Amino acid sequence: MARWLRRRWSRPPLSDKATKLVALLMGMLLAAPAAGGEMRTVAGGGFLPQYSASKAPVMVSAFALAGHAVTNGEFLGFLKQQPQWRRDRIVPLFADEAYLSHWADANHPGDLAPMDAPVTNVSWFAARAYCAFKGWRLPTMNEWEWAASAGEDAPAPPDVGAFNRKILNWYAKPTRLPLDPVGSVARNYWGLWDMHGLIWEWVEDFNALMLTGESRQDAGGLDRQLFCAAGSIGSADPSDYAAYMRYAMRSSVKARYAMQNMGFRCARDIDTPKMETP
Repeated sequence: MARWLRRRWSRPPLSDKATKLVALLMGMLLAAPAAGGEMRTVAGGGFLPQYSASKAPVMVSAFALAGHAVTNGEFLGFLKQQPQWRRDRIVPLFADEAYLSHWADANHPGDLAPMDAPVTNVSWFAARAYCAFKGWRLPTMNEWEWAASAGEDAPAPPDVGAFNRKILNWYAKPTRLPLDPVGSVARNYWGLWDMHGLIWEWVEDFNALMLTGESRQDAGGLDRQLFCAAGSIGSADPSDYAAYMRYAMRSSVKARYAMQNMGFRCARDIDTPKMETP
């Protein structure tokens, strides 16, 4: 080690040009976002879900969530290392024919899928595989809803009605490709960009409302009352139509579906210190 240090520090100093080049490269590396955005800590808390059998608040433990949705560029990097998820190789069981259909070809996103825009037309299976490859996971529905309910300056918006109307106005806008870059809509209290207003996002248990625990009922599929006026009867807040739309949308899709307004971001658990026994 001593000999290596002597050799290392005995070298002549870099020229001004080389020093500037190294500084530029280091700056580019430091400025480059991590895959799916830097992980942000979301503190735990309790909230009343829009639909819950118990009608009691749900407690969410602290977790980490990516600061923005996974981009086309990041997903392309994943495909280079896991080519079985390319659109020309993916098993039909894991994605329908719309999977990455707006990309120029299997290896190039193209004009309709800018590298800094969120990747869409990806199935739940592919989103889950991406997160697992990175050592992460998809957020649960309750985690996502809790994180997305934050205002810009506080864990809860000061005017919930205005907050929900703003989200609903976003949902009313048609999705056109190419999408805007990630980080172009709004950042909330937890440092999370575009939780509303850019894309819909996959969650781990997206179809939880479809399952009743009774196999004969589960075989019938989703709760169709979500798609009619009866959907508001069992909701925690009938006036929160934006949340109703999210729950209804999740209950209407299947894991192999790919849609041009559906992407994802990754989450991970936060290690908590173990209590020492006396």
